Amino acid sequence: MVDATHISFVANDRSYFALIKKQIHRLAQDTGLSESRLNELDLIVAEMTSNLYKYSHDGELLLGLFNNGGAPYAELICIDNGPGMANPGKMLQDGISSTHTLGHGLGSIKRLSDIFELYSLPNWGTIVLSRIYHDPRQAKIKQDSILTTIIVAKPGEETSGDGFVTKRNQKHIKLMLADGLGHGPEANKAINEAAIAFRVFPEYSPTETLRFVHSAIKKTRGAVITIVGYEYAEKTWNAAGIGNIACRFNGPVVFKNHMSYNGIVGHNIPNTMNDQLYPLAEYNQLMLCSDGIKARTDLLKYPQISKYDQTILAAAIYKDHARRNDDMSVVLLKIM
Repeated sequence: MVDATHISFVANDRSYFALIKKQIHRLAQDTGLSESRLNELDLIVAEMTSNLYKYSHDGELLLGLFNNGGAPYAELICIDNGPGMANPGKMLQDGISSTHTLGHGLGSIKRLSDIFELYSLPNWGTIVLSRIYHDPRQAKIKQDSILTTIIVAKPGEETSGDGFVTKRNQKHIKLMLADGLGHGPEANKAINEAAIAFRVFPEYSPTETLRFVHSAIKKTRGAVITIVGYEYAEKTWNAAGIGNIACRFNGPVVFKNHMSYNGIVGHNIPNTMNDQLYPLAEYNQLMLCSDGIKARTDLLKYPQISKYDQTILAAAIYKDHARRNDDMSVVLLKIM
């Protein structure tokens, strides 16, 4: 089933921290995470919520549980709008604290995590990323591409109206971000019908895939959809979209916003559409955002962020541009 990739926990009330830890523990346990790893996850959650209570405004924890192609992990993203840090590296040292505590929190999270990242800017806030793998050795496996997804349901909804799906083979990778009209179960039904059609369609072309998905979801409320493929041999991106999914290709020097066609998949689409091509030599990263995220993101406002795990970039975009009255999606794919 296609649904949100992360569960959001608002962490601005200390009385709920024990409940947050208990729920995260239960969800991670259901994926088969070992008892020792669960204990480490509990400690990380405790440290993160403690830091949010001390420093944040509107603090939030995102929990993602990923199979990751047989290398499963639990991911925690801690986001705050607090004062930030002028020297994040220094704050990782044990004994360093701005609130006269023992100063072991961030250092403890780093030691317990298989992957850890800390990004902070003064007067902006802080993002902490922690991943716990079922098998810690799998955290070191090198990949030819890095895929990052943050999809969060609208507050108050049990299912997300946004959904993401991907297909891979030896020739190419193809992915789809869909945003069902409205919110809740009916929007989720639309994106799941689209995902079924996407998976069974045998051809590569994003445009032809859109046509096939359109015919398959006519009995749903419809969706706006962007489909992007990357061909390994040609080293070329191919993209086609209908509706207001933001699609942007980033490169070391330049970026390019992809223009989608007007319409609603499942209801009305243009008769004439074509795949648009973008060379890897100029653009090595794809960014997709649903309309819960404002698309015009100036990446220069995040100094040095390209040196971090790209989940930090996805979390920063989510933090700065999310509209809390909508389903929200950020998808990044980087070709190494």
